[in-house]
Amino acid sequence: MNRALYAKSLSDHRRGLTGWAVGTAAVATMYASTYPSQKDSTANLPEAMREAMHIDASAAGYLQASVFGLILPLLAMVYGVATGTRAVAADEEAGQLDLILAHPVPRTRLVLQRFAALATGALVIAFPVWLAMLAIRDSAELTSVTPGQLLAQCTNLALLSIVFGALAIALGAGYGRRVPVLVTAAVIGVLAYAAHTFAGQLGADWLAYLSPFHYYIAGQPLRHGFQWGDAAVLVGMAAALVGAAIMRLNSRDLRS
Repeated sequence: MNRALYAKSLSDHRRGLTGWAVGTAAVATMYASTYPSQKDSTANLPEAMREAMHIDASAAGYLQASVFGLILPLLAMVYGVATGTRAVAADEEAGQLDLILAHPVPRTRLVLQRFAALATGALVIAFPVWLAMLAIRDSAELTSVTPGQLLAQCTNLALLSIVFGALAIALGAGYGRRVPVLVTAAVIGVLAYAAHTFAGQLGADWLAYLSPFHYYIAGQPLRHGFQWGDAAVLVGMAAALVGAAIMRLNSRDLRS
């Protein structure tokens, strides 16, 4: 298979991807390194949040609250949505998608290779986060969390980003406009996070199972390592969204 679109997508955005990787790792390092001085502050969080996110004063509990529970998944979602929006909707709105498809490039191949580039970028961002956690593991008193457990959580971080990227690609294949895709994906992201965090308090536990955030962190990879069932659900979500994007883009006329 010709991988020109995949390679060009990565090449065109290599500087931005480098910035995302370095910046995300730096943010993770900054927050994680405060564990020795801030570990007791978890007691000040609302009890509902502590219970929903399994937060306590342990290293795993602190990382789940301050690093992998809010800051990093937000960044992962932003990267996924921004990159997924650019993959189809932004190019269609700018009139560039017509030019690309004027060459012998099937629409299915375009979606798959743009998605593959997005997924590669998500992994490229997550890997330095893992390395950064290993680098400060001793000095930040995080040794109770093993390298394998950190890798499991970073892998889920990449998968979460991929899911939201696939969502943006699917919305872009349907709308063909950048702003509606960004707004819709952002609203879905907020609702998904709220469903994961507050479903139990609303007496609607089933809502959490509709949220990708549940499969990202509810299995507590920082305590239990890889949760293959949760990872499989995230992969399945992304695959379903990419499939929907292919079907929709192949069934409609592009905007001109």
